[in-house]
Formats: sequence, structure tokens, C-alpha cells
Amino acid sequence: MATVRLYLVRHAIAEERGPSWPDDSKRPLTAKGIARMREVAQGLAAAGVEFDEILTSPFTRARQTADVLARAYRQPPRVTTFGPLAVGGGAKAVIGGLSAFAARERLALVGHEPALGELAAVLVGASQAIPFKKGAVCCVSVNALPPDLPAILEWFAPPRLLRRLASD
Repeated sequence: MATVRLYLVRHAIAEERGPSWPDDSKRPLTAKGIARMREVAQGLAAAGVEFDEILTSPFTRARQTADVLARAYRQPPRVTTFGPLAVGGGAKAVIGGLSAFAARERLALVGHEPALGELAAVLVGASQAIPFKKGAVCCVSVNALPPDLPAILEWFAPPRLLRRLASD
């Protein structure tokens, strides 16, 4: 039985909520958010992390994060919109929807807080959500998709650590 690695990725720094962005789903990343996420992605690539596919929330800021992540690789993985990762999707919907990707062994899931932290907690059997800073990445391993729980927490990296890997 092959191990499947799920990389949970919180989107990068986005424009502030408010009158400029009445539709929250359309809020884009800031220039700083794009630059920092580029460094995070380069850090992941430098550490040997690879993806078969990147699943992303349909929200603009998550899609932009997924695109930046994909571009860090010589052969960019496919980026696929995955509705359950949208704000309000919920861990149960994400886990159930992963059965459509059963042939994959390395999936990145780009989403939002607090849902991403709640998903991580459900996957590893934690009693409370695991907080993700913008650009943070968590790797869990499961035995199949959809996973039998609990998953194994392989590592959790804040964005600052991943950016340092890019500069080393």
C-alpha cells in the first residue's frame, strides 16, 4: 500500500477585506504576498517537495497562491479548482472529495483559515484546530484517498522557515 502525502497550504497575504473588495471570493494577493509565496514555493522545491497535482479553493487569493506554487517547479504540476476547499467547505467535504484523486500520491491543498486548521486537526486526530499562518505548509501522510484516519503528521513549516530554505 502506497503512502499518500497531503500538503496543506494556506494562501498567501491578500488584500484587506472591506469596501474595495465587496465580494470576498475575488480578493487577490498583494504584491508582498506574491513575493513571499514565491520564496515559500522555492523553499519547498529546494527541500525536494513535489506535487502530482495542486488542488485549490476557487477563491482568487487561493488560486493565485496555487499558481505561484506550481511555477516554482521545472515541470509545473496541474492546478485544479476543488470546491470543497472554498471558505465554508468543511473538512468532511474535503476528505470525501479526495476520492476523485485516488491515483495521486502527492497532493497540495491550498485553502483558508480556519477551515485548513480544522482539516489538519481532523486528519491527524487533534482535539482542536491547528493554526496556519499565511503561507504555512503542513504535510500529513495517509494510506489512501479518501484516507482512513488518523493521518500521520510528517511536518509543519511556518512560512519564514520555508523562505529561509529558498535562500540557503
